[in-house]
Amino acid sequence: MAVASIDTRALLGLESPKVTVEVHVSNGLPSFSIVGLPEASVKESKDRVRSALQSAGFKLPPKRITVNLAPADLPKTGGRYDLPIALAILRATEQLDCDLSLFEAYGELGLGGELRQMNGAISNVLETIKKGKSVLLPLANLREMNLLVNSKPEVAEYLYLVEDLTQACQAVLGQLDKTAFKRVDSEHLAPDYDGDLSDVVGQSQAKRALEIAASGHHSMMMVGPPGAGKSMLASRLVTLLPKLDSEEAIEVAKIRSISAPHTGSSHFYSRPFIQPHHTASAASVVGGGTNPKPGALSLAHRGVLFLDELPEFNRSVLEALREPLETKEVNISRVNQHVSFPADLLLVTAMNPSPSGYFPDDPLGRCKDTPEQIHRYQKRISGPLLDRIDLHLEVPAVDVSALRNKDSCNEESSAQVQVRVQQARKTQLERQACFNSSLKSHQVEDACKLDKAGENLIDKAVDELGLSARSYHRILRVARTIADMDASENVTVNHLAEALSYRAMQKAFN
Repeated sequence: MAVASIDTRALLGLESPKVTVEVHVSNGLPSFSIVGLPEASVKESKDRVRSALQSAGFKLPPKRITVNLAPADLPKTGGRYDLPIALAILRATEQLDCDLSLFEAYGELGLGGELRQMNGAISNVLETIKKGKSVLLPLANLREMNLLVNSKPEVAEYLYLVEDLTQACQAVLGQLDKTAFKRVDSEHLAPDYDGDLSDVVGQSQAKRALEIAASGHHSMMMVGPPGAGKSMLASRLVTLLPKLDSEEAIEVAKIRSISAPHTGSSHFYSRPFIQPHHTASAASVVGGGTNPKPGALSLAHRGVLFLDELPEFNRSVLEALREPLETKEVNISRVNQHVSFPADLLLVTAMNPSPSGYFPDDPLGRCKDTPEQIHRYQKRISGPLLDRIDLHLEVPAVDVSALRNKDSCNEESSAQVQVRVQQARKTQLERQACFNSSLKSHQVEDACKLDKAGENLIDKAVDELGLSARSYHRILRVARTIADMDASENVTVNHLAEALSYRAMQKAFN
């Protein structure tokens, strides 16, 4: 009878709880069983491990082998347990003479003993090195580990990236050097976006709204006809935001790693821009599934989520956005697990003004819809969701002559606007340690004090537009951002009036 164990890590949202792989080899009828709440892919591990051991030249003795994945009440999914199971078997059968307690291992084995790329490696590695243990990880994860090491150089001291089971055995026996990582040139880590704000011709009011959204981290909705440039404007918002710092970049990389571990160097410090199709399910937008995965909300963490053709989204999908937009977190509950994903993002939405796509007063008469049809179309967006969007903006069509004379327009670049955005953000963080969009109700009253004229203006707007208390506070937050952009200590009537202009459409949707 022989027993051996090695630690590994599960993946529960962004958390990486420890799992101990215990192997017990005893006399009896030959068998190979895995216990500890494994799902089907984990149960199939025994066949992959058996073939990998034989391909690597090891023996699987004809004995009773029991593998326990502890703790037993934690669900185990995926092929990440293959490598630790194989190593523990080799130690229990005395084919390896080493101390496995110094290592944590994870990776899916191929039938030939090779190791395949795995999801969630960044979360696993960061948790493991806190314990001071060395990490055995598939060489296929080299690219994202190289980026992690460039951001946190101390990680390199713990990493063994191994190509197959044979190299993993050499590592635990002390016969393999730790992986050498390349230093990535800072130029290759600079944010890399496809477009620039200067690509957008005209639309000065929309560009102003984008700058406000970026400066105060405010959500926005654009309403305009097809071809007005709504999608182009939304995609340029991400270029106005400062690049991710190291901690933010690792947060984003963790989420990307769970979904698909293919983070390139040119995207490591780039803020994500996520645009789900309007036919997407609630699980793909918010997150979920049998084994919960992050949805578009979390994939857009620290970046921009763009919902085009907003009324075409399923009503249940839109309503599911309401809580995460307030809490900046997605909570997914299942019978045996609770998973949380971060969702601190900028929401940008776009829609047409009517089912036909045009404003009712379209000069060419292209809007053929009745007022009742338009009202029904707009009511697909619920009041509570609309209430949570800070900036409402009409985006008119661009005149063709302006497109022909693009070279003479002298449009501002994203870099020029980003300088102002960074200054406004710095002002907010120094004053209240958060962006204006995140001000609590009691903070709003202190940061956004109004004079008598401002109070009269906001009181009149509340009566005429039928604004809720939430809308009232959101208007004040936007006004505070506009004041910060003007480097003004106080919120003036002009700042408030501009903030109210971005709520002029509220009444039309009520």
